Amino acid sequence: MTTAVREAPHHNTLTCYTNYGCRLPECVKRLRAYYQNREAALKAGQWHPFVDADPVREHLHMLAEHNITPYRAAAMAGIGARSLHPLFQPRTGRRRAVRHTMRVEIAEKILAVTPDTAAPGRVDSTGTARRIRALVADGWPMRHLSHHMGFGSTYVHQIVQRADKGHLVLARTAGIVAEQYDRLKDEKPSDHGVGRRLINLASNHGATRRWPPTSYWASRMDDIDDPHFEPMYGLTRREIIAHDAGELMRTGGLDRASAAARLGVSKAYIDHAFRDHPQYAVAVAA
Repeated sequence: MTTAVREAPHHNTLTCYTNYGCRLPECVKRLRAYYQNREAALKAGQWHPFVDADPVREHLHMLAEHNITPYRAAAMAGIGARSLHPLFQPRTGRRRAVRHTMRVEIAEKILAVTPDTAAPGRVDSTGTARRIRALVADGWPMRHLSHHMGFGSTYVHQIVQRADKGHLVLARTAGIVAEQYDRLKDEKPSDHGVGRRLINLASNHGATRRWPPTSYWASRMDDIDDPHFEPMYGLTRREIIAHDAGELMRTGGLDRASAAARLGVSKAYIDHAFRDHPQYAVAVAA
């Protein structure tokens, strides 16, 4: 089986060679010149592998206007999304200094991502499913969402079901869902002819499954597409403590007393939390 190579969106930087397999003579010459200049600068102690981050930040804002989140842009560029976090202030939590420079190779990879290059193929369905679930939690029945999104009557339900199994969705589908999410999140289902009974059924369906509504994601849109982000919505404080303690013990090798001290609770509280939520308990020394 062969894998198609996408056409480079431009031939102005090294990414056409490194990311798209371009071997045009002028591009090969540009790459060789880059390494020659780099080698000479290294020897002279003048190599500066960082560039201004503002153009990248502006590029990411432009991509966001086309429903391409920083996480998705990073995935398309083949880099870790966390490398982009310092470019922005967090929407919630403690404020931090914003980075004004970044590594040249990361900047070039992000700048190579355009709305056109991001559209083809399939993408992770996490964000698509989360948007649908949030609208359902707001009272939108899935059949009505299918109608608004131009899908078959059962396709929205299939997207939600398949997301938990790691299925991908067409990038075009993800774009449609993101566009309709932005349109419907501030609308009332009742204003679109949805009856009260169906609204209650949809919202109850979401509540029983702890699906975060659109209000939860309003301050977390940078995370909605990130499959590694775990929404802690609809959980009691004790369950959250059980979850966090389990993670500390599993990944940090802490015992229960140390985990309790880290979380600012007593060891007895951890014991009770694990008793009530044994799925998070870790069998290590108490």
